[in-house]
Parts: sequence; structure tokens; C-alpha cells
Amino acid sequence: MTKRNTQQRRHAIAALVQEQGEVSVEELTRRFDTSEVTIRKDLALLETGGLLLRRYGGAVCLPSEMVAEVDAEQVSLRKQEIARAAAERIRDHNRVIIDSGTTTSAMIPLLGNKRGLVVMTNSLNVAGALRELENEPILLMTGGTWDPHSESFQGQVAEQVLRSYDFDQLFIGADGIDLDRGTTTFNELVGLSRVMAEVAREVIVMVESDKIGRRIPNLELPWDSIHTLVTDDALSDEARARILAKGVTLICAPSANLNARRK
Repeated sequence: MTKRNTQQRRHAIAALVQEQGEVSVEELTRRFDTSEVTIRKDLALLETGGLLLRRYGGAVCLPSEMVAEVDAEQVSLRKQEIARAAAERIRDHNRVIIDSGTTTSAMIPLLGNKRGLVVMTNSLNVAGALRELENEPILLMTGGTWDPHSESFQGQVAEQVLRSYDFDQLFIGADGIDLDRGTTTFNELVGLSRVMAEVAREVIVMVESDKIGRRIPNLELPWDSIHTLVTDDALSDEARARILAKGVTLICAPSANLNARRK
């Protein structure tokens, strides 16, 4: 099955769910003449993209009351464009860390054509999405202490595991970007993020432009630990200039909101 045919099948599945409201794995297996394992991977990726909800034995279309929430959070168009721009920086056989978060998670479905990847993560959601890829990467988990606030593993055990490896790239989000200090977070557990940055040759921060300029008390990564910032093109000219002055590579993905104004 070629990549093109795979995408065509997934588009057809999404359209079928919208048309019928519900589909079964058994029905899809017969219709597309493929295995249940393949269909379940398709449904998992379509769910990650906010196109359906998986149910036992199949999938259903999104309830209307969830659509606004999904559009605003997990599958915002800006996050998708940022994820696309970030994923383009990953080469075959790279060793990468993908931190927890909705923006970093949006990158996972775009990695299906990457070969020989080794991916470390502290997120069960990221790990689950990676397992659904057709070209399944080698998956490493940090382990550690579960933090319900960030929905990820943290702590000394996770830090020790990370220090046992070296990586080409770290992909990490942020609650805010302080233009003077660096990335900021509401979470007081910042030790693991700093260790992630220490063991990666390139630190890539993925964040929407409306978070840039937020001054949140907890500093996560200072500017001298950040190599690349991927955001959207609604970023103000002033913010662009100040970020570039820090010596950081700035990538502004095309904004899906054509009416977005620069601040």
C-alpha cells in the first residue's frame, strides 16, 4: 500500500463517518480490503486529527458539542501548521525527544513517512500516537513519577534515563514566551525540560504566537538553551526582532487564519 493510497483510504474513512455517523472496523476492513490492524491505525490517526471518535469496534463522528472545543485546542489550524513546519526539520534516522503537549502531539501524524526514527517521550499520549504510525519508530519512555498537571512523567528517574542517551533534536512546547528570559510555564516541575535540552543538539520550541510575550513566573528554558522557535506568522514585528536578537532561528509557519493581524 503506497503512502498516497493510505491517505486516500483515510480521507474516505473520514467522509464515511461523517455520512453514516458510525462505522465498524469489520465494515471498513471489508470495504477497503485491508487488515483490522491497519484500520485501527487509521482510526487512531483520524482521532488524533480531530476527525472522529473511536468507540469499541469502530468509530463515530464528533458530537456537535465537542466541535468548538476541538477546533480551539487539539486541532487548531495554527497548531497544525506549526507542527508541519517543525516536522519538516526531522530527517530519517534522527534521534529525537518529543515532550508532552497538544502542539508537540500535533506533529506525530506527520512522521509516518520518516524512516529509522528513535523517539524518546515522557508522554503516554505521544507514545500511543507513535505506536499507531505505519513506519513505527523505535520508542523510548522516560519513566518516572506521573504528574497529573502536565499529564507526563517527571522527576529524578526520568532525568537519569534521559542522561543515558544523546539526541539530535528536542521538540517542546511552552505556556508562554518571555521575550527577555525565555520559555515560561505554570508548572513548577521544570527540571526534566532542562535535562531534555541538555541532551539534545538542537532545542526546538513550538508555540503559537499569542503565547509570545506572556510573562509567567516559572522560567523553563532560558534563551541560551533554545536554538529554534517555530510559531505562526501572526507574530508581531517587534517580537520577531527581539527573538532574532537572541540568536535564535525563527520559523513562522503560514497562519491558517488569513485575517490574523500582527500586534
